Amino acid sequence: MSDTKAVVTIKKGEGRALKGGGLWIYDNEIDKISGDFTNGDLVHVHDFDDYYLGCGFINTNSKITIRLMSRIKGQEVDDEFLTMRVKAAWEYRKITVDTSSCRLIFGEADFLPGLVIDKFHDVLVVQSLALGIDRMKLEIIRILKELLSKDGITIRGIYERSDAKVRSNEGMDRVKGFIGEPFDTKVEITENGVKYLVDVAEGQKTGFFLDQKYNRAAVGRLCKEARVLDCFTHTGSFALNAGACGAREVIGVDASELGVAQATENAALNGLSGTVKFICADVFDLLPEYEAKNEKFDVVILDPPAFTKSRNSVKNAIKGYREINLRAMKLVKDGGFLATCSCSHFMTPDLFAETIGQAAKNVKKRIRQVEYRTQSPDHPILWAADESYYLKFFIFQVMNEK
Repeated sequence: MSDTKAVVTIKKGEGRALKGGGLWIYDNEIDKISGDFTNGDLVHVHDFDDYYLGCGFINTNSKITIRLMSRIKGQEVDDEFLTMRVKAAWEYRKITVDTSSCRLIFGEADFLPGLVIDKFHDVLVVQSLALGIDRMKLEIIRILKELLSKDGITIRGIYERSDAKVRSNEGMDRVKGFIGEPFDTKVEITENGVKYLVDVAEGQKTGFFLDQKYNRAAVGRLCKEARVLDCFTHTGSFALNAGACGAREVIGVDASELGVAQATENAALNGLSGTVKFICADVFDLLPEYEAKNEKFDVVILDPPAFTKSRNSVKNAIKGYREINLRAMKLVKDGGFLATCSCSHFMTPDLFAETIGQAAKNVKKRIRQVEYRTQSPDHPILWAADESYYLKFFIFQVMNEK
């Protein structure tokens, strides 16, 4: 690993997030860079008064110019260091989650900024979003495979999904494909007792949203004998959990024909084709149609994509979240349940709660909070690095005014 002697000096009064425990330094926080470096190299970071703040990799193409790897002076970011980081991540998962399929590395929250590695049964999916960590990814994969092997876990294949738009912000090409030998990219996994075929090559993000694992189980508990509507169903995960928990009828809706086809296949895989049906439609169009027909459901689930990926579009996102929650509440029968979430980092918990409250007020519904949840523990939230906290998940009982 290239470790330059270049030193980055932070402006006086800047670097507050870093000093508070974060891992990022933005371009506008930097006073000067001394010494030669190539983007992706490790550099040392000093405060304005020369106080040592740590070492991290640099990329002047990115607004996040430095991502910190260590705060310890003299720490070499070598094979031993990476093994320590990867081992800590794996040991944590073994204690906190079902590891048959889970996120093994979650970027900054595992102190390996810019890197995501998901395990789907015996396949790994890798997403590298930062230049410096991209140089280290093959070494990290090797270490991870060795650690898994010691626990009797054999990985049959690795697929890279570094095709996210944010790679462009780093001045990097978007890439996807096999790392090592090709293999069948449709992988069968089991989560909460439900089987899924995950398409790691063509599915969204890394192929499946592992972060909702325990939220799906929480909603499932409310679905016995229920009529359920699952909006933005993707490959059917909430709908199938509802079906597996004894729902009498489940309708899953998604705008993606591929998603609906995969969800239908997953229903058949679980012997739920008679109970769980999927339709391809725009949720924003469908909910008013159901309302006009006076359709009612015992449970409505809203798991939309992020309506905002920047601070600039938060206002429009609020309108979107308010609209779908308002429409959904109208479809919940008196005393039924609404499960609703936001996966946008910029939609803060307070803002999201306020938006749902406004929706309830607008449709004259009383809502009682059953649970507030967030992402599953294999997506840990690193305090002071709040970019790792993104999923807000509420379950409400919805009641008419009486």
